[in-house]
This record gives sequence, C-alpha cells and structure tokens, in this order.
Amino acid sequence: MGTEAPSHQHHTHQPTDEQLAKQKTIDEWLPITSSRNAKWWYSAFHNVTAMVGAGVLSLPYAMSGLGWGPGVVVLILSWVITLYTLWQMVEMHEMVPGKRFDRYHELSQYAFGEKLGLYIVVPQQLVVEVGVCIVYMVTGGKSLQKFHDLVCKTCKPIKQTYFIMIFASVHFVLSHLPNFDSISGVSLAAAVMSLSYSTIAWTASAHKGVQPDVQYGYKAKSTAGTVLNFFSALGDVAFAYAGHNVVLEIQATIPSSPEKPSKGPMWKGVVVAYIVVALCYFPVALIGYWIYGNGVEDNILLSLEKPAWLIGMANIFVVVHVIGSYQIYAMPVFDMVETLLVKKLHFKPSIILRFFVRNLYVVFTMFVAITFPFFGGLLSFFGGFAFAPTTYFLPCIMWLAIYKPRKFSLSWWANWICIVFGVLLMTLSPIGGLRQIILQAKTYSFYS
Repeated sequence: MGTEAPSHQHHTHQPTDEQLAKQKTIDEWLPITSSRNAKWWYSAFHNVTAMVGAGVLSLPYAMSGLGWGPGVVVLILSWVITLYTLWQMVEMHEMVPGKRFDRYHELSQYAFGEKLGLYIVVPQQLVVEVGVCIVYMVTGGKSLQKFHDLVCKTCKPIKQTYFIMIFASVHFVLSHLPNFDSISGVSLAAAVMSLSYSTIAWTASAHKGVQPDVQYGYKAKSTAGTVLNFFSALGDVAFAYAGHNVVLEIQATIPSSPEKPSKGPMWKGVVVAYIVVALCYFPVALIGYWIYGNGVEDNILLSLEKPAWLIGMANIFVVVHVIGSYQIYAMPVFDMVETLLVKKLHFKPSIILRFFVRNLYVVFTMFVAITFPFFGGLLSFFGGFAFAPTTYFLPCIMWLAIYKPRKFSLSWWANWICIVFGVLLMTLSPIGGLRQIILQAKTYSFYS
C-alpha cells in the first residue's frame, strides 16, 4: 500500500500547474464537486427526498395488483435489497485510496472500463433522472389541480396543462441554485413534507374505516390481465425505491479524510433515511390497501375525499415535496451536461451557460409532462426499465467485478440473489407498464 502514492511521478504526461489549476477551477464550478462541507444529516434528508417520492402514493394501488401475500413479500424484499445495494455504493465511493467516485458513472468506469462504464450507466441514469423529473412535473401539476378543485368547488375548472406550467415556473428559479448544499433547505422542507403527507394518507384512510363493499381479489377479469397488472405493480414498487441514482453525488458533498472517510456520516444518514422510508411506505401501502381493497386509485390521495381541508393540505405537501425531489434529480443531470460542455466542448464556465442549460432542461421536462401525463403507466414503465438496474443490481455487479468475492460465499450469494430479483423486475414490469399506457392512451386527448 505504501508504494502507491509516489508511483504517479514517473509518468511522462505530468499535468502542468496551469492545467491543474484550470481543472480545479472547473471542479469548483461544477454542481457535484463544488462544495464538500455537508453534514451527515444532509445525507439523511437528501436521501429521504430522493427516495420517498410520489411513488409512495401509488403503493396501495401496487398492492392491489400484487395481492396480500406477494405484495408484502415484494415490499419487504425491496426494502432489504435496496438498503444492501445502497450500503455497497457508500462503501465503494472511496475504495481506492486517495480517490473519490463522485458520480455513478465514474464508479462504473472503474468497474467496467472507461468506455463500457459510460455506456452502461449514463443512458440509464439519464432515463431515471429525466424520467423522475417528468413524472414529478405531472404529479406537481395534478396535486395543484386537486388542491384547487377541493378548495374552490364553485370555480371554473382549469386545464391540467396550466397547473403543470405553474409548477414548472418554480423550477425556473430554483434550478439556478448552484449545488447540492445550496438546495439543502429545499430538500429538508421536502423530507418533512413526505413524512407529513404519508402520515395523512394512512391516518385519513384508517379513520375512514374499511369500506363496506371492499374486495381483495385481483381486479382483472382475465388471467392475462391479472398477470400484466402484477408486472406493472412490480414496476411501481421499483419506482418507489429509486434513490441510488443520486447517492454517490450526495456522498460527494461530505468532507472526507483518511482518518474520517465520508462513508461514516453518509451511512448514518442513509440508515436514518431508511427508517423514515419504512415509516412512510409500510403504513401507506398496507393500510391503504386494507381500507380500499382493489378499488383504490393509483394515487391514494385521490381516493380520499374528506375531510377536504386535510386532503387539500396533503396535496400541497406533495407539491412542496416534489419541488425538492425534482431539484435533487435534476442536479446530476445539470452536472453531466455542464461537465460535457465545459470539459469536452471547452465552453467557459459561466452564469450565462448555466442559465441556458438549466432553463432549457426545465422547459423540456415541462413540455413532455404536458404532452404525456399518464402518471401510473409511466411510473411502472420507467420503474422497471431503468430503476431496477441502477437500484437493484448494478451495484451488485460492480461489487462482484471489483471485490471478486469467493464463489458460493455469503457475499457471492447475496449479490446473485439481488441480481436475479433485479433482472426479473427489469424484464417484467415494463410489459405491464406499456399495457397501462396503451389502455390510458385510448381515452386520452392531447393538451386537454
């Protein structure tokens, strides 16, 4: 180990001081690496905000597709597997002495090689992050609309399109916050909100009591329908556990030294976040399904009509939460685009560059959200397609590639079980999601 550090000095290409200084300036400007003084609790609420998204509200609906037995098993398995893969990512962040893998694709490049690593992770990560931002645009717009309709029953109905635009307008301002540390206030508010609306969702359901005509059987009349609903419900669950796409980026903001590596405070934050996740997910999923059975809406708050003030409040909480979540998922995208422009295309790191990049991104996600607001189907389609790999099994494959655990050892088995479960999720849930999108598209008119 001791010989590692000096060996770099014999290379023929030693970067000059000028190049190093230029590199340092760029790193200090990029959103992920610009500030490294986060505390462990930043990690906790960034992770809660990233994880407990709008996905939690569709869990009772997912349960109605899975049924009691399989539903409970899938929920618990997902919680355990994703906590394990998250631990792996936190561990791998600094496994090479003196180097930090600040971005998901940097870790992937270390595991699979420069080119292949990029090709494996970047498209998936972009699908996840851009996909989440689009879904959150729709969610934000829908929740604002629901709030408006609840509070003002006599008002003229306003198109959902306008509500999505109102929601997007906030992001034209917030997107210009430079880095993760600067959005920690937004993120804290979002984390508090997620606990609040999850609690409202399950307490209001419990208060309502089990519905008189409740049924727990599968909704679809045909076997094929039942199977496809099951697949799409798996996608909804995968979507609910999607925080891994930003975990290395969050860890990058925590200071680190050989005596005190960043994985300590980061892991502490993750554990707290996962306790909050359990407190949000399990009651909502189980109580929501228990009360409404298979008649539950794909967003539990839509099933709850009374008391109006409480449900109105819950919808506003969702809006605040989704504002924070959107920012957390947008930050790595900004980082990728800005890195590409500054390092590859040699643009000058400037406020003007940032202004154009970020506003265009908000416009793009808003436009897609207005055009295709099929909330449920999109969720399970993206959920299986890109969330399952980045969350359930890519960390395991990297772990096997880098650490090479002994065959049939505990670590080997654990990783392979996660990989099999993840691959099943990835292949099955988009099939169900696509069917849902097709069914919803039949009755849908553009820009209504």
